[in-house]
Amino acid sequence: MATIQEHSIQWHEGEIAMQRLLNGPHYNRPNPTSTGLSQAHAYRIAVSPLAAFGALDRKGRPWTTVLGGSPQFAQAVAPGVLGVQSIVDLDYDPVVDALFGGDEDNGGAKGNGELQRPGPEYGPIMAGLSINLITRDRVKLAGRMIAGAVSMRPDGPVGEEGAHLGRIGKMQLSLLVQEALGNCPKYLNQKRIMVHKPRPQLVYDSDKSPGPLPRAGFELIEGADLFFLSSTDGKTMDTNHRGGSPGFLRVADEGGQSPNHTALTLVYPEFSGNRLYQTLGNLKVNPLVGVVIPDFETGNVVYLTGRTKILVGPEARAYLPHTKLAVRIEVERTIFVTDGLPFRGETIDFSPYNPPVQPLLCKALVADEHGTVEKQEPIAMAIISGRQVLSPSIARFTFILKATSKINATQLQWQAGQYITLDFGTELDLGWSHMRDDDPQSLNDDFVRTFTISSPPPSPPSPHTTGPLKKSPPVVSIELTLRRHGPVTKLLWRRDLRVPLETPVLAFGGDRNFHITSPRHVTEKAESQEAIFIASGIGITPILAQAPRLLSCQGLGAGVQLRVLWSLRTSDLSVAADSFDRISGLAKRTTVFATDASVSGEPKAAFKGLEEMGAVVVTGRRIQKVDIIPSHGGDQKMVRRRLYICTGPKMLADIQRWLPNEDMVWENFGF
Repeated sequence: MATIQEHSIQWHEGEIAMQRLLNGPHYNRPNPTSTGLSQAHAYRIAVSPLAAFGALDRKGRPWTTVLGGSPQFAQAVAPGVLGVQSIVDLDYDPVVDALFGGDEDNGGAKGNGELQRPGPEYGPIMAGLSINLITRDRVKLAGRMIAGAVSMRPDGPVGEEGAHLGRIGKMQLSLLVQEALGNCPKYLNQKRIMVHKPRPQLVYDSDKSPGPLPRAGFELIEGADLFFLSSTDGKTMDTNHRGGSPGFLRVADEGGQSPNHTALTLVYPEFSGNRLYQTLGNLKVNPLVGVVIPDFETGNVVYLTGRTKILVGPEARAYLPHTKLAVRIEVERTIFVTDGLPFRGETIDFSPYNPPVQPLLCKALVADEHGTVEKQEPIAMAIISGRQVLSPSIARFTFILKATSKINATQLQWQAGQYITLDFGTELDLGWSHMRDDDPQSLNDDFVRTFTISSPPPSPPSPHTTGPLKKSPPVVSIELTLRRHGPVTKLLWRRDLRVPLETPVLAFGGDRNFHITSPRHVTEKAESQEAIFIASGIGITPILAQAPRLLSCQGLGAGVQLRVLWSLRTSDLSVAADSFDRISGLAKRTTVFATDASVSGEPKAAFKGLEEMGAVVVTGRRIQKVDIIPSHGGDQKMVRRRLYICTGPKMLADIQRWLPNEDMVWENFGF
């Protein structure tokens, strides 16, 4: 947070820099942070059962802890002064250590109850965040510790064999509040908080423990839906929270390959907020950060301190797709303590503002201190030219591709089964809003989508082409078969095609291993080869693009069979009929599984129609192991197979469990 000048809070250089970088308008407006501790803020703090606090250690590194357990543990005790009383972990909590001194510095006096009174001029700078996870309310604080004491409790834990665990104590602290700011409820998951007496036990300290963080520590980090972080510009501090769906905080590097095996790297997305950029402003001028990651169910906790890098635009997307802003933390010290928190928490509900958790991409794509990542520019414009509704929820859309000035139409090439990346932000992005209760997911949506192309790619132009065709390359068009789900497909579904819709094409891509070819390395024992494509719903699109080639005389080749297993809702059987009608020979190689089928009325007629086209129809069940590899007698090694899987995660997991030794590839939807 910023500094006090002439009874008002001024923006500091880091906040101004971030607001300018990210088009925030606030640096031209008064800072909404208030001076002192108002009655309204004091009340909100008093009814909150938790508060996170940040402080600097003797090396100037920020750390964060979270304390409390019940309302009233923190409340105003004098004008502008907040009093805090809480059970604390005496031995392993780095904030307690920073404020009251480590045992190695004071001869083991920490916890003797001695009162420290540094006063308002010389007290250590601190920051806090009171938080009520039931009402999703929070208040940020910054100031100085003016008095405090911590005394060991006599009822501390004792190990089973008499070996003392970490000590617990009672902390009393007075914080002179110089700055305060109420914050919005976004990304706060509702939790019921209960008091708990901790039994802290140190599991890992990277300064003292050999090797990397234990697996339990990684699991805590990767399962977190909330953490607290503290930062400083050197004059004052800021403590805040970051929340989301479980797993939004990602481990980018476990540090196992580093010389000392402790160099942990984390990355998290910065979701849309109030655009004050108080945390990021501090990190802009001072990259140090202190983080506490609590496990509310067990009381286990990870403390860490490290250096950050703010990732904007393509640098953020290189780690986390569809992410405009992110922070990478190069951890310098990690402390992992079990049962170290004075509270427990029970999750009640998740925030409607939480964006989906994005897959972690290859960190090598991110520019380091010596390089940059180029901005992704469109390679073409896609103009919608047709729409054919195939079922109540699935339609086929035709787009004409118009190359940008940087390339020509002959360079718009892709491989059958690959995807196209389109940017619908111009049509759908409403710009920044602080809150958007009518559509909370849209706040962090970049409206960039990847869709598998369901039509074959155009034939490459002949190098011998001359005359008018040489000067005017053929029109390139694509087909996308899409299910109506989410804002982009709803836009395409309802769009009046008489009004042109142009959307930038950012890329073509996809795993080339998903390009169906003859199984390789056929042994003398293998009498036949088989490619098996397993799909659910519109997961069929990669085969729709490849089937015309595969079923041609130049396709799979002699002795190679293609089988398609396709799971569909009965309401989407018309999609199968359309596909079989358009692609000659596909029906005879396909088994359709109508999982929600009845055998009367219209579905029965649809089944008969598919069977007349040559398909096998199975009703009332899912795809099973026996459908993939029939359990008949004989030497199963006589068939060389490769499985291509484009299903939901549960079906994929089932197939991997059923057939662990089969050669298989699957579509990766994490692009």
